[in-house]
Amino acid sequence: MEKFRALVADKQEEAFSLKIKELTKEDLPEGDVTIKVYYSSVNYKDGLASINNSTVVRKYPMVPGIDLAGKVIESKNDRFKEGDEVLITGYDLGVAHFGGYSEVARVPADWVVPLPKGLSMKEAMAIGTAGFTAALSVHRLEENHLSPSQGRVLVAGATGGVGSHAISILSRLGYEVTASTRKKAEHDYLKQLGARDFVSPEEFVMPEKRALLKQQWAAAVDPVGGQYLPYILASIRYGGSVALSGMTGGTNFQSTVFPFILRGVNLLGIDSVFCPMETRLHLWEKLADEWKPDHLLDSISHEVTLDELPDVLAKILRGEMRGRTIVKL
Repeated sequence: MEKFRALVADKQEEAFSLKIKELTKEDLPEGDVTIKVYYSSVNYKDGLASINNSTVVRKYPMVPGIDLAGKVIESKNDRFKEGDEVLITGYDLGVAHFGGYSEVARVPADWVVPLPKGLSMKEAMAIGTAGFTAALSVHRLEENHLSPSQGRVLVAGATGGVGSHAISILSRLGYEVTASTRKKAEHDYLKQLGARDFVSPEEFVMPEKRALLKQQWAAAVDPVGGQYLPYILASIRYGGSVALSGMTGGTNFQSTVFPFILRGVNLLGIDSVFCPMETRLHLWEKLADEWKPDHLLDSISHEVTLDELPDVLAKILRGEMRGRTIVKL
């Protein structure tokens, strides 16, 4: 049978490996749609899937990669036919079902999104889970009555994939964006995306015996979480919201009830993995049109090969990435 390459994480008892291997279609899991993968991308979750004692991988062996874009080569579902250009983000892809770091993938049809008009496969992966999560965050904030007239919006983890896309989307919609980053060298990059001013997360320290702080931001997009979240909650204006989507800053935080009961602050959980398909299709249409970043492929993203991928996955876990990394299969 025809062979193809994939990055495979495996664990046998205490021995862990992450290697590029040759597979055949016989090795692929069950699914209705088989796809020739042209591009994938790199997310923090992919970094977690690539290490020993992973907190996200549910079975081994596993091909990581929670995003993919490609062309259908076989389909048992009437909604898709050979040659269709499609994308997938989330679901069990790359954690419980072989993912996007493979030249061929087989998936359930219910996970598949037709590539929207206005996006190439490469552009779709420059957006990927990170950009979709940013779009979902902005969508949920506006569902909770955020508008540009209400004041500044904070974006935490501004140089990361979610942060970069959130700044771009918010600025296109007319919001005044404050970017949170400790990387002063990246200020010009963030200004190009639309950031108006900057703050360092090192300033996000709650004073002792203080439950509330000066009201600074109408809302926040937070893909970081952890120790800085209490400061953000305590600084949101009355009735504002925080869209929380990540844990790069840690999984725990300690706060009080006062932002919620004295200022009516909303903490919005953002889950892009099992987001309903109706919302998913709606947001991808926006990302292909009015929410599509300017100069997407040369301002927010850069490209690597499958062979370079292990080093890149280690780099994202060290917090050394900027914007989005596309994997060319």
